[in-house]
Amino acid sequence: MTKFIARRIGYSLVTVIMATIIVFTLSRMTGDPRYLYLSEYSHISADVWDAWGEKMGLDKPLPVQYLYWLGNSLKGDWGESIVNGADVRDMVIERIPLTLQMTAGGFGFALLFGIPLGMLSAVKKGTLLDYFGRGFAILGQSVPSFWLAIVFIIVFSVKLGWLPTAGPGGFSHWIMPSVCLGWLASAGLLRLTRSALLDVLDSEFIKFARAKGASSTSIIWRHGFRNALIPPLTYSGLMLAGFANGSVVTETIFAWPGIGVLVINALYQNDYPVLLATALVFAVIYVVFAFIVDLLYAAIDPRIRYS
Repeated sequence: MTKFIARRIGYSLVTVIMATIIVFTLSRMTGDPRYLYLSEYSHISADVWDAWGEKMGLDKPLPVQYLYWLGNSLKGDWGESIVNGADVRDMVIERIPLTLQMTAGGFGFALLFGIPLGMLSAVKKGTLLDYFGRGFAILGQSVPSFWLAIVFIIVFSVKLGWLPTAGPGGFSHWIMPSVCLGWLASAGLLRLTRSALLDVLDSEFIKFARAKGASSTSIIWRHGFRNALIPPLTYSGLMLAGFANGSVVTETIFAWPGIGVLVINALYQNDYPVLLATALVFAVIYVVFAFIVDLLYAAIDPRIRYS
């Protein structure tokens, strides 16, 4: 197990480094960053140009610039925003709690509806419960989240007045964004859980367990569910990483000032320090969740641990 964890940590570090190299290279392909910082000046002297280059490490070769940026990023110095001059690290840290709050709600909704309905649909194959679960999955994957969010606002905020329209706040502000964020994910999780559990329940060792007189509860939970966990677990890990990186559509519609809205604003305003910092955060989040999923794989299926 120790070698397995060490290998995965090594792969994760390589992945993060490659992601930062790609993002940094793409940011430099748009031109010299000094043009963005000094765009408000109509005339720039050579001394000012060189001074900014020295300050930002732009007077050095591109590989050295990357190492300079990576070193500062590891120390927590993510630079200043081109738009307002604010510290980028503070901007990102300020948005993370709001995104995590919505992430928890969306992920909880997806797990609460996706996995139980998927299991019921598989166990009750061919019954009304199965048709209901499959219908929910089709509806969840066919209805766009932005349309659902608008309908929710019209019905529950404008018509009924039960829930606030937008913005962060108490528990009531958290309901509609969480449901809209987890809607599509719950449908995908339902279909994966159903198909994986059906495959397991049709396998030979399940038939053998039934022949030995094992109870239905034991077959479903002890033998079936654990062996069917791999596909839903993979989907859940990537889903959670995507939620943690911010859902642009949901955050925009509900005026939720999270990471997703920060990235969109930085993209429109060509605020490259913010884009670089958020890209680094996104890469780290995905790698961390992928690493956690790998560890859960090894805990569920020992064959993966020794492969």
